[in-house]
Amino acid sequence: MDILFPRRCPICDGVLSFGGALICPECSKKVLFVREPRCRKCGKMLSDEQGEYCGDCKTVPHTFDRGISLFLYNDAMRNSISRYKYGNRREYAKYYGETMAKYLGEEILSFRPEALLPVPLHKERLRKRGYNQAALIAGELGAMLRLPVLEDLLIRKRATRPQKMLDREERRKNLKRAFTLGRNDVKLNRVVLIDDIYTTGSTSDEIASVLKNSGVREVYVVALCSGTPM
Repeated sequence: MDILFPRRCPICDGVLSFGGALICPECSKKVLFVREPRCRKCGKMLSDEQGEYCGDCKTVPHTFDRGISLFLYNDAMRNSISRYKYGNRREYAKYYGETMAKYLGEEILSFRPEALLPVPLHKERLRKRGYNQAALIAGELGAMLRLPVLEDLLIRKRATRPQKMLDREERRKNLKRAFTLGRNDVKLNRVVLIDDIYTTGSTSDEIASVLKNSGVREVYVVALCSGTPM
């Protein structure tokens, strides 16, 4: 399939050589990894070397237990994710998932998760797009870390407005009662939510509330990208 339909670089979208790397050597320099110091709650990179929490987590209590992310959400990743989600570049998921496993795998496994849960799409958006971008990443990551991926545990029962144009309070209201469980027999203690972008944590908090109300003890969040240092 790679010969007939060559993979494309997730950054420049150029055709990659058969059997080679999943990203152009030049483009690998354009992605910036989240590094220390990181917020001890959400995992965003901090600008203050002595800081422990970002501005958000200092003032806003979160329902999820802890979050981490792989890349900074710079222009290169913004364009990459846009093509991935809206341009049917679902093959990018392999690079995203494998890189996440390489750099965050040990930390993810330290949470001792019993399953990976991709943030669900509403059925209408899923029908139009054809795939859930978080589920594809979770699938690649789960295969690398040998963790089960449960795509049917969470349901987005209400279509919500896109979050990117909303402030924190609007995001919270937009997501209120937007999620439910796909089944009642949830017998999990620790899970990891997989999402593409972490911003304010509103989505993660709403889902974590649903899960914890069902008996899940610990909910962690792993995102492909998070915002620039705070």
